Amino acid sequence: MVKHIVMWNIQGGPEEAKAVAIDRVKAGFEALRGKIPGLLHIEIGVDRSGVDYACDVVLYSEFESQAALDAYAVHPEHLRVRQAIEGLRVARHQVDYAA
Repeated sequence: MVKHIVMWNIQGGPEEAKAVAIDRVKAGFEALRGKIPGLLHIEIGVDRSGVDYACDVVLYSEFESQAALDAYAVHPEHLRVRQAIEGLRVARHQVDYAA
């Protein structure tokens, strides 16, 4: 199994606009459930800590293999979500590791 974790900081601006952008990111990735072969688990969390060094959104996902994660990276549904959130993030961090 491979775990794939991605964290984003979302563009600032009015707090309400940032909340809408965060909801778009969350909804986009949640819509991938059941659509990606080899994706065993997906969870999207929104930071509630309020600390200045925290990321705004985290994606935690588990794939049955590295090949499944590689296929996810180019899967049309994943690419659709990436395109839909293009321009919303200001920073992205990623960690992939074998469980």
